[in-house]
Amino acid sequence: MSILGRFLGSVVKRGSITVVHPDGSTEKFGKSETGFPDVAVRLTDKGVMRQILLDPRLGAAETFMDGRLVVEQGDIMELVQLLRANKRWERGGRLSDPSAFKKAKSFIAARLDSINGQRRSKANVAHHYDLSRDLYELFLDKDMQYSCAYWTDLDNTLEQAQLDKKAHIAAKLDLKAGQRVLDIGCGWGGMALYLNQKFGVDVLGITLSEEQLKVAQERAEREGVADKVQFELIDYRDLAERDAGQFDRIVSVGMFEHVGVPNFKTFFRCAANLMTDDGVMLLHTIGRMGKPGTTDAFTRKYIFPGGYIPALSETVEASEHFRLMATDIETLRLHYALTLREWYKRTVANKEKIVALYDERFFRLWTFYLAGATAAFESGSMCNYQIQFSRNRHTLPLTRDYIGEVEQTLSA
Repeated sequence: MSILGRFLGSVVKRGSITVVHPDGSTEKFGKSETGFPDVAVRLTDKGVMRQILLDPRLGAAETFMDGRLVVEQGDIMELVQLLRANKRWERGGRLSDPSAFKKAKSFIAARLDSINGQRRSKANVAHHYDLSRDLYELFLDKDMQYSCAYWTDLDNTLEQAQLDKKAHIAAKLDLKAGQRVLDIGCGWGGMALYLNQKFGVDVLGITLSEEQLKVAQERAEREGVADKVQFELIDYRDLAERDAGQFDRIVSVGMFEHVGVPNFKTFFRCAANLMTDDGVMLLHTIGRMGKPGTTDAFTRKYIFPGGYIPALSETVEASEHFRLMATDIETLRLHYALTLREWYKRTVANKEKIVALYDERFFRLWTFYLAGATAAFESGSMCNYQIQFSRNRHTLPLTRDYIGEVEQTLSA
């Protein structure tokens, strides 16, 4: 049995994987089981095994991207699902405390990995979000929502789930006509435009992506609301110096993952200072269930350099230094997995167009990214947190019934 085979044999028990080696010999591990994929992969050269063993996730990703690890039965989504589902985060069993070395390694890696000064932050954003607009239009919904949707019904379309996400977030902001709202990390402008349309609020959306800024401004002009919904290329730290105390509400969706642990307190200090004394903020972020961890090498190198997925403990602790009350916390456990599967389907359906935009290697990179992210939300430790913060305990209604009531009004 090969060294790779010994590893796979210890991991894959449910579902099966067949490995075809460069010399034509085969090894098979696991047993077919309903709900778990049966996949087959071919290694085109001897170096593939060595590269995977040196760094399993990065090695598998790069050999797959290079066409040296070929999935011959199933696809990359099923391969990653099989491996992750056989080692689920909530696998039960007796728990033990990690070693002091492992704790120290995780602590240091997380902090070195996410030192995001203002110049580096803009470069990191450009690496991912300044890819061709045409790419995102091929797999996102029509409103270009590049974050976790909200699935009130498993039969809903991606478009409906993203609309329901905006309504869910808007309800938690407890908006009133005439208020001024800040959207930190506004993407292509969809959330800002929605809040203005539904609630009559003025919105400033800020981003570090020049491509997203251009699209957002074009949309506001086209919809005739450029005087009410404005977008600006500016770092939240600079805005806090300029516009302190100017916003009744703050919303931030899918941006906190790029802040980095060393800047968590700075982010919350700036947010608190940007709000009025009765201000409310809704933070929607990918989160890590359990303790703090590290970003894997593939994601750091190819997808989100400088990115870090925060544990709930890290997030709330950082906010506590600036008299921000966590007035509502919701954990979305499977919503992003459902969203990512829809993005993956649309990506695969548009393979020819994506290859024409970039090349085959990029297409394989993108599908590996979406497959890995899906598995992390289905079987790993990833989730989404929606955390509502307030500066004044009297600002929001006494119970959270208002959230459902506003959502019902919006859906009607």
